[in-house]
Amino acid sequence: MKVEIYSDVVCPWCYIGHTRFARAVERYRATGGEVEIGLRPFQLAPDAESTGSPLLTWAAAKFGGQERARQMFAHVTQVAAQDGLEMRFDRAVHANTLDAHRLIQIADEQGRGEEALYRLFAAHFTDGLDVGSREVLATIATDLDVKADLDGPGGTEQVRQELSRARSLGVSSVPLFLFEGQFAVSGAQPEDTLLAALEEVAERTGQTPGTAETGEACDDGHCAI
Repeated sequence: MKVEIYSDVVCPWCYIGHTRFARAVERYRATGGEVEIGLRPFQLAPDAESTGSPLLTWAAAKFGGQERARQMFAHVTQVAAQDGLEMRFDRAVHANTLDAHRLIQIADEQGRGEEALYRLFAAHFTDGLDVGSREVLATIATDLDVKADLDGPGGTEQVRQELSRARSLGVSSVPLFLFEGQFAVSGAQPEDTLLAALEEVAERTGQTPGTAETGEACDDGHCAI
């Protein structure tokens, strides 16, 4: 079964969703199922500038003040901890993620896409690194033994094509799991729900796609634009 996952490396629910889905896939494979995962880019803030500014400052302006932003971050931090993930929004840096997605694309071609994705999640949410910085990305590439020249055009066209495809599919919130190109599950659903989706789609690959409606927020299960 092919599952494409649309996500952004600065989306907390994407980090949670990928983690839960990985566990669901492990259980599904244990029963003999086969899954091919395609990593697809999405940008929550495509116009962001990587200036090293605190994420909290940006979030306060976007979501109605620092108190609202802190409440939102506290909630998702608590949820993430239940999945074994450490999120440090107090040190997170607002960043443009185009080059991060390019690194994932390049790493994927070298068989290390998922490793790059999780390393970028940790860099942003735990380590307080600027994932829009090419210097930071170069260090991550070296650590992963991935050959990537982000000063060149490598990966750019592929990422832009995938971003365009996401728009044409109407993707407006992430994470989004697209099964067999036909059936979509939106949000960081519980592990059991994702496992059930794998099992159901294995039987019903002709089902019409459907996604949850979301507003412009970063609430339970989704980050939206």
